Amino acid sequence: MPSPQTVTPGPELQSLKEPAEQQTPARGARRVSSGDAPSTQYEDAAWPGLGTLRRAFTRVSQRARVLENPNLLGHSSRSLFRSFRRTLEEGVAGDGPQTPAVPGAAHSPEVPSRGMDGVSQRASTWVGPEELKIDAEGKSVADLITERQLLAAFEQLRHRETQLVTAKASRAYEQDPTDFARRAMDVCLHYDRLASEIGAIVSETLGPDGVDAAALAELAPVVRAEEEAHPEPPADGDFLCTPRHWRQHWEDAVRRSAQERVQQAGVGEAPGDNEGPSDLARLLAELGGLVRRDLQKVRLEVQPVYAAAGFPAWEAYLHAFHSAVAQRLQELAREARGFEQLYVLLDWAVNVYGSPDFLGTPDLALPAEPLPPLLAPEVWAQLETDYTSFLETKIASCFEGILQMEQSRWATAEAPDVLQGRYHSPLSIDVHMLVAEHVKAARAISAELEATTLRICAQALGLFVPRFEKGFLESEAVSEPHLGAYINACEELRTSLLARFPGTFEELEKPLAATTSSFQKRVLQGFQSDVQPLFRAVCTKAWLTQDVLQPLMDKVVAFGRHLERVVPTRAQEILHEAHRYVVREYLVQVLRPRERFRGVERVTGSQKMSLDAQAIGDTFQGLGSEASWLDQAIPCMSEILGETYKDNIQRHLVTLIESYHDVRRKHVLAVLALRRLGRRRNQRLLQHAQDLLRAAAKAGDAGATRDRVLFAEIEVTVSMDVLVTCI
Repeated sequence: MPSPQTVTPGPELQSLKEPAEQQTPARGARRVSSGDAPSTQYEDAAWPGLGTLRRAFTRVSQRARVLENPNLLGHSSRSLFRSFRRTLEEGVAGDGPQTPAVPGAAHSPEVPSRGMDGVSQRASTWVGPEELKIDAEGKSVADLITERQLLAAFEQLRHRETQLVTAKASRAYEQDPTDFARRAMDVCLHYDRLASEIGAIVSETLGPDGVDAAALAELAPVVRAEEEAHPEPPADGDFLCTPRHWRQHWEDAVRRSAQERVQQAGVGEAPGDNEGPSDLARLLAELGGLVRRDLQKVRLEVQPVYAAAGFPAWEAYLHAFHSAVAQRLQELAREARGFEQLYVLLDWAVNVYGSPDFLGTPDLALPAEPLPPLLAPEVWAQLETDYTSFLETKIASCFEGILQMEQSRWATAEAPDVLQGRYHSPLSIDVHMLVAEHVKAARAISAELEATTLRICAQALGLFVPRFEKGFLESEAVSEPHLGAYINACEELRTSLLARFPGTFEELEKPLAATTSSFQKRVLQGFQSDVQPLFRAVCTKAWLTQDVLQPLMDKVVAFGRHLERVVPTRAQEILHEAHRYVVREYLVQVLRPRERFRGVERVTGSQKMSLDAQAIGDTFQGLGSEASWLDQAIPCMSEILGETYKDNIQRHLVTLIESYHDVRRKHVLAVLALRRLGRRRNQRLLQHAQDLLRAAAKAGDAGATRDRVLFAEIEVTVSMDVLVTCI
């Protein structure tokens, strides 16, 4: 088959010039898609070859692709050329010898040909091409498309398409397949231009100027009309009746429109290394406002127009914008930097875009089920992972800042405040606010992120507490008020955090309890160092005649006033230890006397000891001490020392051993050393005491012994004369 570029019209086609001008005056007119007015005359030049047609078709198709999907029209163009080639090959193979390319044949109208009869027959039975270009009002299809009278244009194209299919079936174009190709191409180009106009209408719908309501109203009907006209591909593969897939083209146009609209938000303002969370927040706010306005317009203005033709415009636009927002959000996620920007993204996705009030009214809420996740699970998981990594650093930095603020208070020797009768430190409030702020923010994103944040906060607080304890105890700001304030703070953290976040902060129980105990011991150390020198006057000659205990009791009362500003449970523990310390140190002076009392002095000392025991018990009871078990120790010693009937000493020893299970043999020896009872009596008393001690050991009341330790902490040395007497 000769190349299409070299085929020239034969003499039989040239001989039809004048008849053709009379019967089909618009045959030589330009393509409808050019928009020119229809011509009523053929041009004098010969018809262009297939190569020329192909180049013209290519140029028009390139212009048409500006507003439409190239994949869709590319399929139409490929089908068109394949059908052209098939039609031309069939026609040329059947009539080739009758239309030779003879030089000069164009100037020989006398040459007869069978082709002339075929063309004359077709010309006499076929309607001219002006019907494709002129409607009842004298408008061409191009004009109708330009004016966006889509239905009228489609009806004309459909009518012409039906005529071409009928003519092809009747083999009317066997003698001139090029003319059939030319006419079919004209129809296809106008179909493509209609598709382009559909895309343009969709693109302009959400633009600043909007789109004409009449044009919008014709869009859905023309798509449905095309679907009804081309329900499925023809069995013979005819490209003219192939479905144009305008619904898919419309959906693609909706997606492109949504993507273009979403990309307009924050143009040139993508977050980078030098921009903070406020810039990203503004960008997302602009994006949310744009999407909200567009979807509101679709729902209130666009959807009713489409609904008249049964077109699911709301669903299409909703999915298109959802997909476009997801794509934009993933782009922002890749460029986000830092803890704050990541949280802004997560928060916007969940609490702004995902809010039922995103579109302004509950009736326009985004449906949760039909829409896919805004971010793919792996993207969301990566965002949360990055966020938690930054969060660990952020929370550790916050605790470091809290420590530095406390250190600045220590340096300035600021006394702690007293709120509601308690020593107060901002430490507890700072930690509570830090934990609550991050946990609340994480809870707004997801339950999983909340659990992760709680775990991070618990770990960071567990590391902070020992550092804080060490830093404070090594500072020069250690005092009873500061210690009391920090004991209160630790107790508040321990109780409130465990109650507010059960199951998370249990691991903080031990470090907080250890720190609290350390502060309590430091309080007691300060008290002990303050009162220790005052015990030296007990059980001395001066003690018999002077009230040497009053200064000690004054310090106990002052110490108790500080404890009133400590949380009651911890204050009671400290007061109990202070009470035990005073009784123990008093007993140390009794069991290790600097001077021995004889006769009247021994009786006077016994009476003095009873008065001191009463004073100590009353003082601590007045301060709120609940350690009443300590009240028997000093009176027992007083009764043993002052007992005039020696046989009763055994009864007093039994009372002492039964009341205090940590009494040991050395303590009994020290007690017996206070009296001159003789060797035999001492041996009998010691033997009886040892029997009681063995019985108590067999009873195994170790718990009570641990809770009531008094004599076990008293170190005594027994004089040689007592040992000789008792052995």
